[in-house]
Amino acid sequence: MPLIPATILTGFLGSGKTTLLKRVLTESHGQKIAVIENEFGEENIDSDLLVTESKEQILQMSNGCVCCTIREDLRDTLQLLAAKKRKGLLDFERVVIETTGLADPGPVVQTFFMDDEIAETYLVDSVITLVDAKHANEQLDTRQEARRQVGFADQIFLSKTDLVSEQDKEALIHRLKHMNPRAPIRAVHFGEVPLKEVLDLRGFNLNDKLEVDPDFLVAQDEHDHGHGHDHEGHGHEHGEHCAHLHHHHYDDDVKSFVFRADRPFDPARLEDFIGAIVNIYGPRMLRYKGVLAMRGTERKVIFQGVHQLMGSDLGPEWGKDEPRHSRMVFIGIDLPRDIFLQGLEQCLVAA
Repeated sequence: MPLIPATILTGFLGSGKTTLLKRVLTESHGQKIAVIENEFGEENIDSDLLVTESKEQILQMSNGCVCCTIREDLRDTLQLLAAKKRKGLLDFERVVIETTGLADPGPVVQTFFMDDEIAETYLVDSVITLVDAKHANEQLDTRQEARRQVGFADQIFLSKTDLVSEQDKEALIHRLKHMNPRAPIRAVHFGEVPLKEVLDLRGFNLNDKLEVDPDFLVAQDEHDHGHGHDHEGHGHEHGEHCAHLHHHHYDDDVKSFVFRADRPFDPARLEDFIGAIVNIYGPRMLRYKGVLAMRGTERKVIFQGVHQLMGSDLGPEWGKDEPRHSRMVFIGIDLPRDIFLQGLEQCLVAA
């Protein structure tokens, strides 16, 4: 049986998760989707959708989708759905999991890597974070959960952009990119966006998307780099003022930075260093990902991790004339940037 793609849907209270889930469960979209809803969440789907005598709390919807509430833990629910699918009792092609509005999505993501049965049945397609453009700055200022949700995202959808000015929207986008440069950001009205553009992103797969840092990180402050390091993910030239931030000062604890190198890594040194920093800082390392040039292989090494869980895979061969640059992005909570960058520098093959 092919792996079942799973989309993890997160976002702070009022960001639009329920609107999207209702649409999935009721619209004639032709997809067979199992939606897993946490019944202890603050934003439950309307109760009339969930009324059932079954103690398993699984309801087949009229459009072919399946709605399921979590009674115990996510692992049990995923195993139950997979077992019913294998027996032909349920028919679904993918899973959407809603986290509660106050949840850190990290433990949800880790479920797919820590349990062998789950890992052999499901594949995390992407983590989608919904951000309420009207209230985002206040939430990001005051709630660490909201900042973590942004840090974990493979894709960020901005809702309620019609309630803010274009200037405020651009300032928010700038802030979100500063926190998580690897996640594309787009404004959405969930009644208009095709679901295939929401649910089939392949943002989490190791071999599917090799790019680490979007154009936001291309420009570098010339005064900052002896080794091609990015300056806190900030793409402005030296002395350039962020005029569009219009006096909104923030110091988010979720930040990102990028390491770049032209020399290949020594595999043993890199493994030792990554193991050491994950052991110490793993709980604060939300997402990290890289495309690496490694001594001893002609292929790209694709590397990523979530908290203490990490893995690598061989990608395609480097092109004949393609520069063999390594790029790694780290997104986390108050990570010691200098320790990471200096340590990685020492893992490179000597010039």
